[in-house]
Amino acid sequence: MTQQKSDCLFCRIVRGEIPATIVYRNDHVMAFRDITPVSPQHVLIIPLKHIPSLNDLSYEDETIAGHILLAAGTVAGILGIRESGYRLVFNTGKDAMQSVFHIHGHLTGGSTMGWPPFPGLAAVHG
Repeated sequence: MTQQKSDCLFCRIVRGEIPATIVYRNDHVMAFRDITPVSPQHVLIIPLKHIPSLNDLSYEDETIAGHILLAAGTVAGILGIRESGYRLVFNTGKDAMQSVFHIHGHLTGGSTMGWPPFPGLAAVHG
């Protein structure tokens, strides 16, 4: 099994200890629906290996990083938004509102988007 942390929420989802609606999984990453979606399609893409943030990626993790990005197109296809468009956002650190310290990309789509990516959250946390 890939390196994991016992008390990490996303590691527990990877191990099947916490239920999630899994959209995609391979030997390196998994994608599951966000429990508080900000768009009609909102999926988190995470590495199976516990890596707290983008700042903690090492050159040893280059393959994992590539699999996260490659999974985005695959997941968008599964969700039916590959052609219409989607956004992939990584929050890194507390000022960026990273709430779970296990790398995760928010793949969102299914409607026309504006900027900033999550305008409703800016008002709440601003």
